[in-house]
Amino acid sequence: MKSLFGFAGLAAVVVMLGVGASTAKAAADVDKGKEVFEQCAVCHNADSTEKKMGPGLKGLFKKAKLTNGKPVNEANVKAVINAGGNGMPAYADMLSDAERADLIAYLKTL
Repeated sequence: MKSLFGFAGLAAVVVMLGVGASTAKAAADVDKGKEVFEQCAVCHNADSTEKKMGPGLKGLFKKAKLTNGKPVNEANVKAVINAGGNGMPAYADMLSDAERADLIAYLKTL
């Protein structure tokens, strides 16, 4: 009887892990992020640090600080994308959470 309950408990754990995996957030997609970046490319270079209208973004995640002086990390880059500023429009209402995650994944490859 004891082994039957042990098996049932193990089966319940396996089912819960499977449910958790299926509801987990999908990983960001770099290729989709590159597509999202097309609208950013009007003002930002992806292949250099040379300024267009906005700063060039090559090596963005290798830099110590953003142009606003804050450290370069996902949260601060996302905040700039959401809020805009210095002529950049706010994308908080224009991009979905998934699009922002994809875009950040792409920016990390520059």
